[in-house]
Amino acid sequence: MSGKGAQKQRQKRKSLAEDYGGSVGEDLLEYMESEEAPGPGGVQQSVDSVGASSNLSRRIQNRLQKLNEVAQSAGGDGDAAGYYDFSTLDMKPDHEARPVWVCPNGRIFLEAFSPIYKQAYDFLVAISEPVSRPEFLHEYKLTPYSLYAAVSVAIETESILKVLERLSKNRLPAGIVAFIKDCTLSYGKAKLVLHHNEFYVESLYPEVLRKLLEHEHIRAARVKETAEDIMTNATAAPPAAPGGVRPEDASEFIQKDVSAEDQANLQYQKLLNEDYNVADEHHPGKASGDQQKTVRTVSFKIRKTMVEQVKRACLDLDYPLMEEYDFRNDKTIPDLEMDLKPTTRIREYQEKSLSKMFGNGRARSGIIVLPCGAGKTLTGVTAASTIKKSCLCLCTSAVSVEQWTAQFKMWTNIPEKKIARFTSVAKDYIDPDSGVIVTTYTMVAFGGRRARASEEVMQLIQGREWGCILLDEVHVVPAKMFRKVIGSIACHCKLGLTATLVREDDLIGDLNFLIGPKLYEANWMDLTQSGFLANVSCVEVWCPMAGEFYREYLRETKSARKRALLYVANPNKFTAAEFLIQYHEERGDKILLFSDDVFALRLYATKLNKGYIYGGTGERERMRLLQSFRSSPLVNVICISKVGDTSIDLPEANVIIQVSSHFGSRRQEAQRLGRILRPKANATGGFNAFFYTLISTDTHEMFYSNKRQQYLVDQGYTFKVVTDLFEPGSFQGVFTRKEDQRALLNEVLSADVESAAKDENAAIRDDEDLSRLELSGHGRKKKKLASLGALSGADGTKYMEYSAGHGAKQRHNLFRDRYR
Repeated sequence: MSGKGAQKQRQKRKSLAEDYGGSVGEDLLEYMESEEAPGPGGVQQSVDSVGASSNLSRRIQNRLQKLNEVAQSAGGDGDAAGYYDFSTLDMKPDHEARPVWVCPNGRIFLEAFSPIYKQAYDFLVAISEPVSRPEFLHEYKLTPYSLYAAVSVAIETESILKVLERLSKNRLPAGIVAFIKDCTLSYGKAKLVLHHNEFYVESLYPEVLRKLLEHEHIRAARVKETAEDIMTNATAAPPAAPGGVRPEDASEFIQKDVSAEDQANLQYQKLLNEDYNVADEHHPGKASGDQQKTVRTVSFKIRKTMVEQVKRACLDLDYPLMEEYDFRNDKTIPDLEMDLKPTTRIREYQEKSLSKMFGNGRARSGIIVLPCGAGKTLTGVTAASTIKKSCLCLCTSAVSVEQWTAQFKMWTNIPEKKIARFTSVAKDYIDPDSGVIVTTYTMVAFGGRRARASEEVMQLIQGREWGCILLDEVHVVPAKMFRKVIGSIACHCKLGLTATLVREDDLIGDLNFLIGPKLYEANWMDLTQSGFLANVSCVEVWCPMAGEFYREYLRETKSARKRALLYVANPNKFTAAEFLIQYHEERGDKILLFSDDVFALRLYATKLNKGYIYGGTGERERMRLLQSFRSSPLVNVICISKVGDTSIDLPEANVIIQVSSHFGSRRQEAQRLGRILRPKANATGGFNAFFYTLISTDTHEMFYSNKRQQYLVDQGYTFKVVTDLFEPGSFQGVFTRKEDQRALLNEVLSADVESAAKDENAAIRDDEDLSRLELSGHGRKKKKLASLGALSGADGTKYMEYSAGHGAKQRHNLFRDRYR
């Protein structure tokens, strides 16, 4: 790799580690950089390889550039970048009755107050990417990948154009028509099929396969079939339908009859019919009573180790491979005895998201985006119970593994012996025929030496043909990790689940290649209005910096962490938090106080006499605090660090006070809001949850806060700014007096923030199962830096001796088995 390429890769890795605050990204990148282990098949691949498909990137850029040029000519302002004047659009006579504006730059605006809003929204979210969805006017954008996703759910090019023309206030610009046709022309012509644990590229059109085989990587990946195999497939298949495969193709490709696309698919018929004619909602499909037809397809087999290269090469040729699984007709994988319990009820939006995945009996690979607290886990469990084949569920942490296992048992009737956990500390019995295995990404992707028990489980996972893989929190795992996980496991269908499909780096686009298109994204405000999510009041409280704190903050000699601690420990911010806690405790609310800074977390907790949880809190103490918070009326406040961003389920909480966060991470802001999004009982119609962000004015915190809020603002949330939380002098807090503020300043200036931050990140990595990988029974040793003050007991550190333990004692071979 060139010097510039290596530097770019290091910068990307650094930004990834910063995005996750050392929690996930830092540890993953640590072992990714340590050995640069080859991917499946021994092929060395970099983190950038997914996005390095130059032909595809160039083609997409050309399409977008062409669209931009057309938009500029239609109404662009050369002096103001991004500004357009589309006042000359050709409006229709009845434009007032239509809900959509389609602009020449690919932006689509939807009137949310239209009588046909729901029908229009369902269609637009299927063909475009949501940009901003406030209360009255939504903004979407057409992208190549969003149009690929539309075609993947059986929405054809002509249907897209006809429905847009029907909904649009203006006549469709010629540039938009050309853009849609160009992006959807070749998509859907080829599929990647996993059959009998072998990969095949399949198509209805032999000429498409011939074109694909012109690419050297695809040609090199092809496994030549013997004449005997081809003749066996050809003679076993019934005669092809008119217009099918020609006889001369029998000697070139494998022929097979498969189920045709069911044109009477009720979900898509309803969508199209409602869009075309809302007044006449029910149109019986022409083929609804017909028997299931079959079509003759042609295919060729490819090597397992080169599946990634083939998929990327097909992207280069502008023939993205669709991945579908005809699970009902699959007799090779044993069925799994798993159904939803009669008491299980899935909500309307969950059913709608699953309908995007399952079309005419086939399962499509892709990503479903649902808000925190909206039931992503139940959606994944329902998908697995629909397919009824062996399922591998991948999570980010051992805590998530426990939660998913409990959810499978809660919502389905799966037998106890059919579900197993596979983590560094829990290894359940795995059924040899079929079942559900819940594990972590790191346990599957780890490339080093393993303990014998783990190695046996991995051989079983890699040797089994899986019906589906559920990928929880699909946005948090780096591209290389995905490549190692997915490339080494034979699966028919991949479903990614997330609440926040955003990242602060450019790796989010890789998911289209690694998993599949985004199948569905729910509207947060619609779910709130329907009562499926809590009605949250978002408030930003501006806290002026105390004079002496601000003087120290402005000193150039102060480090970035020290300056951050100064505005986090701002006495005026502390007083505001104290006031809010007292106010909501009197109301009987349950409050979570979030602080990424551990020193500030301890400060707030000890001064306010509240319990706190951070990376170093023991499991028993953590569970005790959480249980008291859930059940005891005497424990209404918990101070918590970034460990509470995910994997902690507290449906009782309805107030969040955020005093410290991780710079400008939009993902963290949305995840913290998600802690209080579960619907609340006894809602009175007004706000029943409160999200406070305390900001020290005239500091970097204000810039970061604006960036963090952008994702939630785009989802329709509004932030109310409060500058005077209470009347001056009406509230006496812990740090109201000047002498108390000076004592706090001295404590802040003498704090060892660097050591505390490293301890927190290390503890979080342990908590997330990222450092407990089994290295043949030997734990991973770490070097810890500490100041002289910390070593001499300033931080409460105690000296302790450790013995080698009883396991190290040598025993005679005759008695060794007794002490295992």
